Parts: sequence; structure tokens; C-alpha cells
Amino acid sequence: MLPSRIFFDNFLDEFKESDKMKCDIYEKDNIYHIEADIPGFTKEDIKVEFNKGNLTITAEKSNDEEQEEKNYLRRERYYGKYQRTFYLGEINEEEAEATFLNGILKITIPKKREEENKKYIEIK
Repeated sequence: MLPSRIFFDNFLDEFKESDKMKCDIYEKDNIYHIEADIPGFTKEDIKVEFNKGNLTITAEKSNDEEQEEKNYLRRERYYGKYQRTFYLGEINEEEAEATFLNGILKITIPKKREEENKKYIEIK
């Protein structure tokens, strides 16, 4: 008889990027749209931060369940911290919006208008 470990191992595990938060980013009508898959988390577990043109999404979850002795054959549920950072450049942070529904975080961030980015120097 084969050991049960063989049936629960996936030899392709090392090639998967399961430790990364899957994200789509696109621009439409001068607005950035970010959609991130964060299953198994609540909106209270997620933080979205802007810093110098960078958008950072952090999802953190601890295993607060009382640990009883269990003989796991495979443990795939993630407890810990996911984090992704993207450079977006000049954005209008005050008008950013985010929603979280069914494990998908959706963020919309308007780009700054070109005239807002221009600065003129007075000539003396």
C-alpha cells in the first residue's frame, strides 16, 4: 500500500505562485482600477496605503483558534501577511475609493490632471 502522503502532495506546488496576491490593474478614463483577489480575509484584515506614488495593499490574518492536536495531512489555509506594492505615480488620493465583496478588493484611484502636476516658477 502506498503512503497517504503521496495522495496529498502536489509535485507542482513549487511552481505555483500561491503565496502572491493576484491583482489586475488597468486604466480607463484617467482612473486606475485595481482588483485584488484576497479570499478568506475580511475587510477589517485589509489595509490600503498610499506613499509617494506607491499603493500598498496588506492583508493580515492570525490563527486565533485554540490549537488542539490535529494530525494534518495537508494544511493550505493561509495565516499570516500578504502584501503587494505598485507604483502608480501622480494620483488623486483624496478621491480614491475601495470596496471588498466576496473576496475581491476593488480600488479606483483617479490620476492627477496634468495641470495639477505643473508648477511654474516666478521669474524675477
